[in-house]
Amino acid sequence: MPDSAPDTAMFQKHFHALAANVETFIRGKSDVVRLALVCLFAEGHLLIEDVPGVAKTSLAKAIARSIAGATVKRVQFTPDLLPADVTGVQIYDQARGGFEFRQGPVFANILLGDEINRASPKTQSALLEVMAEHQVTVDGEPRPVPEPFLCIATQNPVEHQGTYVLPEAQLDRFLMRIAIGYPDEVAEEVSIIADGIARRRPEQLDPVLDLDELRTMIKTVRLLHVSAQLQDYVALITRATREHPDIQLGASPRGSIALATAAQSYAASMGREYVTDDDVKAVAVPVLSHRLLLTSEARIAKRTAKSIVEEILDGTPVPRAPERR
Repeated sequence: MPDSAPDTAMFQKHFHALAANVETFIRGKSDVVRLALVCLFAEGHLLIEDVPGVAKTSLAKAIARSIAGATVKRVQFTPDLLPADVTGVQIYDQARGGFEFRQGPVFANILLGDEINRASPKTQSALLEVMAEHQVTVDGEPRPVPEPFLCIATQNPVEHQGTYVLPEAQLDRFLMRIAIGYPDEVAEEVSIIADGIARRRPEQLDPVLDLDELRTMIKTVRLLHVSAQLQDYVALITRATREHPDIQLGASPRGSIALATAAQSYAASMGREYVTDDDVKAVAVPVLSHRLLLTSEARIAKRTAKSIVEEILDGTPVPRAPERR
């Protein structure tokens, strides 16, 4: 195998080991765990949005604790949290007679942002630069964060008291938005109850991957082939979101890139060296739905971004390679 060819067999092996480890704590949610890990290896940030008590924070912790050597920091977002509490601050050192920068929790490989919509817009905006550019600027000096840098944030969509809705610009920084949902089967909830009785916590998980392996897997995803026809397909889908009558604001070119890179990661998890239209379809809803702003008429008609994305996928033909003569 040439040096430039992605080792997707090794990727798939590690991916499944990591997913299995997380699923020992997050019961009965294989599809959710898979999407979360696809987001991780696509170098994207993940927003987990769901009602209280369905293991949003536990999923984030389980992923973080499964990677040995990764610096993991957690921020509990509250209305009185300041931007400097997230990015860091300059502190005067009397002994040295100068200012010293104290790093905030964003200086980590994995940042867990719990209930991100409880912080003020000013504090939320402190994450914009670091999520997009992997650096923070303090007193005019840019400071890079460790690589890789991944933000896993949670929020509760049904509680509005003491919360601040994330603006579209910040939502667009998240590669995916996923929901966990209630257990599908009684047996799954019984297993969750048993874990609770035993006081089992995600911090108790043993790591199955180290930081260097994580970096290698991210590099593998970058090497996956995306044909010109598949790039056209991604562009047609995102363009359709801008022209749909029920959508006021469609997906941006950043959304197009996110859809393509997420499809690469999904294809790698399937052990393939190339991306297919099925990979694009598998990640389109979690990648695109939070980037769309529906019209008031669509909201009154109780249409959802998910149903509209699915409608666009059904109505967008897959471009085919030109036949050779």
